[in-house]
Amino acid sequence: MRVLENLEPKKVFEYFENITRIPHGSGNVEAISNYIADFAKSRDLKYRQDDMHNIIVWKEASKGYENSKPVIIQGHMDMVAVKTADSNKDMEKEGLDLEIEGDWITADKTSLGGDDGIAVAYALAILDSSEIAHPPIEAVFTVDEEVGMLGAAAIDVSDLKGKLLLNVDSEDEGIFTVSCAGGATATCILPYNKDMINAKIIEMRLDGFTGGHSGAEIHKERANSNCVLGRILLNVFENIDMRIIGVNGGEKDNAIANLSEAAIAVLPECVDRAKEIINKVFDEVKDEYKVTDPAMKITLNVMDSQLVEAMSGPSTLATVILLANLPNGVERMNPEIKDMVQTSLNLGILRTTDKEVRMSYSVRSSKDSEKNYLIQKLKSLTEIFGGSLQCEGVYPGWEYRADSVLRDTAVKAYREVYGGKEPVVEGIHAGLECGLFASKIDDLDAISFGPDMKDIHTTDEKLSISSTKRTWELLVKILEMLK
Repeated sequence: MRVLENLEPKKVFEYFENITRIPHGSGNVEAISNYIADFAKSRDLKYRQDDMHNIIVWKEASKGYENSKPVIIQGHMDMVAVKTADSNKDMEKEGLDLEIEGDWITADKTSLGGDDGIAVAYALAILDSSEIAHPPIEAVFTVDEEVGMLGAAAIDVSDLKGKLLLNVDSEDEGIFTVSCAGGATATCILPYNKDMINAKIIEMRLDGFTGGHSGAEIHKERANSNCVLGRILLNVFENIDMRIIGVNGGEKDNAIANLSEAAIAVLPECVDRAKEIINKVFDEVKDEYKVTDPAMKITLNVMDSQLVEAMSGPSTLATVILLANLPNGVERMNPEIKDMVQTSLNLGILRTTDKEVRMSYSVRSSKDSEKNYLIQKLKSLTEIFGGSLQCEGVYPGWEYRADSVLRDTAVKAYREVYGGKEPVVEGIHAGLECGLFASKIDDLDAISFGPDMKDIHTTDEKLSISSTKRTWELLVKILEMLK
């Protein structure tokens, strides 16, 4: 039984339902890739499928558009495949159970995969149509976007002729994304020496911070618990003899740290003074961040004097100075897009191992030169204290293009479809596959858009039926206007 058979546009929902019947979580994409290959074969469409299962399908222009510039329609095949604790579904082998709730399509006890199955459905519906007016189409379907944009990073695009890219991987109708950040994980690694000392131990725990995503919410100026910890330790270090035993905080480099812990060693006669300084500095920070982080709190625990292994004096100094002084937060706003962060970094993970302190930053910028300079800055500051920098997961940014023919066309098309209403044109401070394609295709002109979705990557994920229809009409109108 087909759940979506009475929905319009009929072909779009038909292909979307077909896709949901094929397991296609990240890393399990061979079947959906083969489905698209079989689709192309059955329609005598040229296609190319690589070893990772990325696939490109070509379609010639419709009548009257033979001399138009080719258009790339792009989306990713993989989904975040999650289920509720009481679900018995094997998402590696079984399709989804679709449901309709008012204007929303959902899946019973699992994620839906609207991100980015709807892009695949749109592209297949266009490739299958003999009625839609369009330039030459190059439909690009990538794999494993949800686990690091691996398909887009690896795909060979040397045989693509298009310079206009429609990425259908956004979840808010009426918004055209025209820029995104590139990024990297930069980890400052600081080796330390140890001493055995007899001292009292003060344990501190900072929690209750608001936290958030370092791409979407870094501009909201929320407190980073790792940085607050560094500020507290700096003040203690400047006033009494202190040694660090360990500092730890945060869970992911791209999440604003909301919990941090430290253990320090101090002489018995300095405990009260240390507690006084810690509480005073924390109260100052709490007052400064009372709007963004009203629930932050600190817990102190003092342990009896004991022989303990702690960092040496010079190692404590180096750790405190770096933790308190390495940059964090917004570095520069975009001068061309209002309220858009251009460059930032976030100290997301702080860890003390047996031999070193590791400070992991998510570094982002839509301008690669600024991202690279920020990484260079972290490296040089760390090296002053005998440390080193490890850089991983580098991906390119997608700069705002002032002279975008595609953006101008899409805005005009939007006005026509939506009765004169203006779309929102913005950049995002997070990564999109557009950045990788922009790094591979010279002079690429791209936009990203899509229908309304809610709670993506969760078992509450839902896709709006009416928004899917309107966005389809917009996509068709954009292709028609690119003559």
